[in-house]
Amino acid sequence: MLDLVLKGAHLATCDGAGSAAEQLDRRPDAAVGVEGGRVVWIGPSAEAPAAREVRELEGAALLPGLVDPHTHLVFAGSRVEEFTRRMGGEDYRTIAAEGGGIASTVRATRAASEEQLFALAKARAEALRARGVTSVEVKSGYGLTTESELRLLRVARRLEAEGVLRVTTSFLGAHAVPPEKRGERARYVDEVVGEQLPAVAEAGLADAVDVYCDDGAFTLEETRRILEAAKARGLKVRAHVGQFADLGGPALLAELGGLSGDHLEAIDEAGLSAMAEAGVVAVLLPGAWRTLRQEAPRAERFRAAGVPMAVGTDLNPGTSPTTDLPLCAALAVRDAGMTVEEALLGVTRVAARAAGFEEGVGRVRVGGPADLAAFPVQDPRALPYALGGLGASLVVRAGAIVAEGPPAPVF
Repeated sequence: MLDLVLKGAHLATCDGAGSAAEQLDRRPDAAVGVEGGRVVWIGPSAEAPAAREVRELEGAALLPGLVDPHTHLVFAGSRVEEFTRRMGGEDYRTIAAEGGGIASTVRATRAASEEQLFALAKARAEALRARGVTSVEVKSGYGLTTESELRLLRVARRLEAEGVLRVTTSFLGAHAVPPEKRGERARYVDEVVGEQLPAVAEAGLADAVDVYCDDGAFTLEETRRILEAAKARGLKVRAHVGQFADLGGPALLAELGGLSGDHLEAIDEAGLSAMAEAGVVAVLLPGAWRTLRQEAPRAERFRAAGVPMAVGTDLNPGTSPTTDLPLCAALAVRDAGMTVEEALLGVTRVAARAAGFEEGVGRVRVGGPADLAAFPVQDPRALPYALGGLGASLVVRAGAIVAEGPPAPVF
């Protein structure tokens, strides 16, 4: 007898082959059987095996637990004052140059205790989970000293240890030059490479290393130095690239075998071609481009080049204060021109690849992890159709029901 069976579902396994629609692999009136935290059976509801617990979903959409491939969810403080200024017409980079932006959050985060940071991060993680997210990539980057960065990564690891979400971590010491080292960029890059990165690697707290490579952030040469040091220590690499200007970051990620290039509003054709050839995933971040009033990247360019596309919340206090991943998928469709099917794959199987999760995360397949999310809609494609506010009616992580919401259909 199995541990759990979900039946009567409009299932999208996200494990098919072929076109985006075929990869979605929709199966009406389907059932999924779970044992020992893994999926062990998929088939018609009428043939579902016996289980200790059976949930009848009455036609609700059932997907793999959603995957958020880009978050900064461990931080303290609010940036509502800065938001008010930006919406009044002031430029993000001008505010940052005055000590606002990332530096503002660094000050608030350093002042918080590790327990306070965990409580805040857990609340945000649970808000993500209520929208169907079961796996998440979490960056550091709001400490910018060795001990502060280690604290943020410990908090991120604790989220998984306590069963909140499945987590991969990225060390983002090169998020910004900290306020106390303004004007000493070379010295700070030396610290990231020579002190922070070794400490993070030795503690086993990071799966990957990220760098903010852009106009006003870190140069291509600095990014290369940091990411090559990460590779030398056996860590995966990714980067924020091409948000305001393409400095050559996408091509560097392709050269180094990066997991993902994120933002990409300003990516050039050479960068697209390099990412496609190397299989680097493009992570699109609608919350940021909306808040910064930027033109969205055009999905048709990525599609034509053969670059796989994922979608993330970019959950952070400055440019994307949201935990609504389905909303971000909806905006990627409306703003960037992703198809509905691409957007769904972009928050499941492609997002899992971008985040560096084990094979099977972001898919429903026999032998894969039993991470599942049911939604109160009759068609899985309604996730990016709904313009926000769509919560999960049932969330399963590693075979256990971890969240439940209103079961009544919304759309």
